[in-house]
Amino acid sequence: MKVRFTPSARTQFLSALAYIRRDKPSAAVRFRNRTETVLRRLENSPESGRVIPEFPELAYREVIISPYRFFYRIKGDLVWIVAVWHGAQIPKEPAP
Repeated sequence: MKVRFTPSARTQFLSALAYIRRDKPSAAVRFRNRTETVLRRLENSPESGRVIPEFPELAYREVIISPYRFFYRIKGDLVWIVAVWHGAQIPKEPAP
């Protein structure tokens, strides 16, 4: 499996990195490294993320890389990261 970001999720991730970097550049590097490690795990274990508690009936899952939630969907041999939200945000139902 390969992990890919949708364009909007990539923008959200890069915005999160920029926000963290403004206050503490070293924290942004650590967050990026943690993110790469966790997302690499999805290549071998795509089901390892949890079902989104707010929408358990949907085929989306999430991994938490504090303080952000990475929402994803498995399609064929790809894991698509579809959104990156701060944990304080209340997620809306993803579009199909």
